[in-house]
Amino acid sequence: MIGQQHHESGAHFAFTDRWGGVSAAPYEQLNLGGAVGDDPQAVRANRALAARELGLDPAAVVWMNQVHGRDVAVVDGPWRDADVPCVDAVVTARRGLALAVLTADCTPVLLADPVAGIAGAAHAGRPGLVAGVVPAVVGAMVELGAMPERILACTGPAICGRCYEVPAAMRSEVAAAVPEAHATTSWGTPAVDVTAGVRAQLAAAGVAVREDSHICTRESADHFSYRRDRTTGRLASYVWLGEIPGRGLGEAEL
Repeated sequence: MIGQQHHESGAHFAFTDRWGGVSAAPYEQLNLGGAVGDDPQAVRANRALAARELGLDPAAVVWMNQVHGRDVAVVDGPWRDADVPCVDAVVTARRGLALAVLTADCTPVLLADPVAGIAGAAHAGRPGLVAGVVPAVVGAMVELGAMPERILACTGPAICGRCYEVPAAMRSEVAAAVPEAHATTSWGTPAVDVTAGVRAQLAAAGVAVREDSHICTRESADHFSYRRDRTTGRLASYVWLGEIPGRGLGEAEL
């Protein structure tokens, strides 16, 4: 099942849950991650299924080898499998090219400046948040001609600050870099709120139009969560700019 948002400007944002694919347990069903131990044929089938549900050519989706860093790649088309770089953000000036982020608790960050025709996507886990992947991807978009005040931003399903327990020293380290990420679990222990940190970094970069998912992956049985299950699949979040503007902002289940 895929939740999708269409903006009247032609920006498209989409987020998968775990259902509707062909993967067997413990990756059931719509695992889109190719490096988690699932059958590669099942992953390819799931990626093709999700793309077609979105009206995309499966060969026109850009995937990353995510490594929890801040490096950004500028792309004008998909890579061959052997050439996929180790980056945690991608940007493009090519309309119709979809950028994908894989997550199972980290925060997917989707960005689009429809006027400039620039889209960006970032994988923001705790290390990437501290390293600055969010300002890095916004900066790369600006270099291509985007303007922060025009950028539309969406964050997808991610573990919430009430569930992401960490040692106190780790929370202090993250909060020293991004104070807004300081959190406490619902049971009273130190935690990190990555999405809150992402929101703060977007605001500091001048990105004002933001939509956030209210789904916590650890709490939702409909979503993959590494913290909850350890061996599990990966969700995907997609952003692209269409050639023809959409009809309005809203959510639809496909």
